[in-house]
Amino acid sequence: MSDDGPVAVSVVIAARNEAASIKACIESVRWAHEVIVVENDSTDDTVAIAKGVGAIVFSKPFTTIGQQRNAAIERASSEWILVVDADERGAPELGDEIRRKIANPAHDAWRIPRRNYFLGREIRHGGWESDRPVRLFRRALRYNSSRIHEHVETGGSVGELRSPLAHFTYTSLDQYFEKFDRYSKGWANDQFESGRRAGAGSVLFRPPARFLSMYLIRGGWMDGAPGAVLAALASASVLAKYARLWALSADARK
Repeated sequence: MSDDGPVAVSVVIAARNEAASIKACIESVRWAHEVIVVENDSTDDTVAIAKGVGAIVFSKPFTTIGQQRNAAIERASSEWILVVDADERGAPELGDEIRRKIANPAHDAWRIPRRNYFLGREIRHGGWESDRPVRLFRRALRYNSSRIHEHVETGGSVGELRSPLAHFTYTSLDQYFEKFDRYSKGWANDQFESGRRAGAGSVLFRPPARFLSMYLIRGGWMDGAPGAVLAALASASVLAKYARLWALSADARK
């Protein structure tokens, strides 16, 4: 890490009941000018821990993850925003690269690659290796209002950094299934409200297609047992999403 002082970015973290992760997350980005945590309805020590390691913390009733992040962005004092999740870690090398990029910016936003870990093992295939969300951007930009798969509305060219975020997603299957219901429901409602409909064919054919794509075509088998489990869970997730959308579509036709 450079000795040129803090990197002129405001780190934004949306968190709920992240006592097990929030300290390590904040400490991994200590090179930033400030860290802002927006939390909602935490019943554990998330707030106390985040404040204890120097973060700015405030509470906001939850609507969508994008709106949570937008509220934190509005409180930021830096021109540049770095969005990090509580289960992610930013290495000093990422801070150094961000410092160089924003000193002479060629873009208003950058994608950051993620090294994704599932049940403690890094997943290098199945499509996860191409995970590069927009996470560094000017403060004037905002997230859209989608319930699931929210994204920054950039409106221009987007660069790509080389230094990754480490993403420790789903450290247990209980954690995966806790999000399973919420994500499938949110996705189906978003799609239905946008005018999309689903028939029985989508419920029947899309789940096995997802498994074959992740496990065989995109090489998930090379990640061993975790790759197989992940592809199967992704297939189940697709089944849940399209079954919910089918049910909404059927109700609308009555």
